[in-house]
Amino acid sequence: MDLGRAALLLGPLLLLLASAVDPSVAQKVFTNSWAVHISGGAEEADKIAQKHGFVNLGNVFGDYYHFRHRAVVKRSLSTHQGVHVRLQKEPQVVWAEQQVVKKRKKRDIYAELSDPKFTQQWYLVSDVQYNANHQDLNVKGAWEQGYTGKGVVVSILDDGIEKNHPDLEENYDPEASYDVNDGDPDPQPRYTQVNDNRHGTRCAGEVAAVANNSICGVGVAYNAKIGGVRMLDGEVTDVVEAQSLSLNPQHIDIYSASWGPEDDGKTVDGPAKLAKEAFLHGVTEGRGGRGSIFVWASGNGGREKDSCNCDGYTNSIYTLSISSTTQNGNVPWYSEACSSTLATTYSSGNINEKQIVTTDLRQRCTDSHTGTSASAPLAAGIIALALEANKNLTWRDMQHLVVRTSNPAHLTTNDWKTNGVGRRETRGFGH
Repeated sequence: MDLGRAALLLGPLLLLLASAVDPSVAQKVFTNSWAVHISGGAEEADKIAQKHGFVNLGNVFGDYYHFRHRAVVKRSLSTHQGVHVRLQKEPQVVWAEQQVVKKRKKRDIYAELSDPKFTQQWYLVSDVQYNANHQDLNVKGAWEQGYTGKGVVVSILDDGIEKNHPDLEENYDPEASYDVNDGDPDPQPRYTQVNDNRHGTRCAGEVAAVANNSICGVGVAYNAKIGGVRMLDGEVTDVVEAQSLSLNPQHIDIYSASWGPEDDGKTVDGPAKLAKEAFLHGVTEGRGGRGSIFVWASGNGGREKDSCNCDGYTNSIYTLSISSTTQNGNVPWYSEACSSTLATTYSSGNINEKQIVTTDLRQRCTDSHTGTSASAPLAAGIIALALEANKNLTWRDMQHLVVRTSNPAHLTTNDWKTNGVGRRETRGFGH
């Protein structure tokens, strides 16, 4: 394309763009009201208004008044020059201007989301299709205040994340990602016929699935950056865990892990030497000394009478251990009762209860993510919203916030107690 032809094509386009952003280029709409600067006070303003067919709508401030003309149409594409000239000829009129309609957009951050599965995300907001009980995580309140996770980085420690998933790609952060299993920077999952490496991608979407892109649903912190560490698709050792827990701690704010020892009711296990050191290093050195935040799923061994107290990851003072509640506010069949659980978020329940909507492997979407694996990433997303509001919160501050803001109102169990500081607690939902 030669330069002359390019200019010919760009000319109308530039005019169109200018019209969109510059009111002086766009067509003006004139009203039947005037702003008038009159010396002499309110009585003089009333006299001039009456003389020229105006109604004096009152003082704006100082010597400025608002006039409306009885005989001028309310909306016009041209000025009413005669009325304006006669008004301005009055000696007491210092200045006058016929008022023009100005386009103004509310600077709200939040707008109703257009993602096709959003109406099925019953656990996010209470006005969606599948939440007649009005039981939800109340994230809409944070969104309406402008908190969407922007500037916060979350990494999913799991079997990798599908970084090119259309609902994750925009928020994907390579600096929060690594393949520990194969020793390279690419966390892309290994694909199998049964899609058994879908777990990390599902967790990632809960945190930071992109909003308003006509794909799947939305993440709790849909403007947060999301990364993934591929560390479960191979031999898991103390070194593998430590390397995952200590990845880029000055860049990553939140590490979310939905795994642990066997939930078989007989295994007592936890982090070994290096992983313990990684936790300690994270909370003392991470985030510029404010401390890395480790969110952990409490476990799914309820049917085997497993106890998360016997899981050294959820039982660590350095992790926020998150359990599950069902859509109807009940303790799920897989939930483990223990004192180390700090709080609860929603997840799957019985066959007639809804599950979690999120991104899935092979660039798909699912409405059947389940277990405490689904609860921990929701908590990580909520924590990301809090960190956007205040990046100076320490890892201990966050534990206090989780405890003090958790609301037991819709959670049903028969072992609620009030502890020594007046807070309600239960082994099923948290302390």
